[in-house]
Amino acid sequence: MLQIILLAIAALIVLFLAVAAMRPSDFRVERSILIDAPPAAAFAQVQDFHRWPQWSPFENVDPHLRRSYEGAASGEGAIYAWVGNKDVGEGRMLILETRPDQYIKIQLDFLKPFEAHNLAEFTFTPVGARTEVTWAMSGRHNFLFKAIGIFMSMDKMVGGMFEKGLRDLKRLSENSFAQ
Repeated sequence: MLQIILLAIAALIVLFLAVAAMRPSDFRVERSILIDAPPAAAFAQVQDFHRWPQWSPFENVDPHLRRSYEGAASGEGAIYAWVGNKDVGEGRMLILETRPDQYIKIQLDFLKPFEAHNLAEFTFTPVGARTEVTWAMSGRHNFLFKAIGIFMSMDKMVGGMFEKGLRDLKRLSENSFAQ
């Protein structure tokens, strides 16, 4: 009887590992919002890492988050690094590309608690007098994240945070435009 139980457990483990291995490596999380302001209002908030504490939901997870800035003051070449508690870990962002009032591409490197290298992209699309802002993150899962993804997708892990950040970006952009 014990042998049958051990074989069943081993079979379940092998099945779990096989399912995890077959999951897609690539992922993309994307959320959008309409902002009652021109693209320049939202673009200004995103291209300057010094402004992120005012709208990024990840900034408030650790009240003792340590931030540092290097490179350009904003736009291409701007670097933002952080070190925080176990919930935010340690990482670094580098603005790789900007097209004024249209697009921002960021290299997003997580160093702790898990290493991951992703791309974040923001697009700013005029829609009449409004702007559709889209925040996306894409990358590749290693085996560990493929296994975790069986229980919780990357979309579920960060999608809600993107939505909150976009709502705060909307409020901030609309307020700055109205002044």
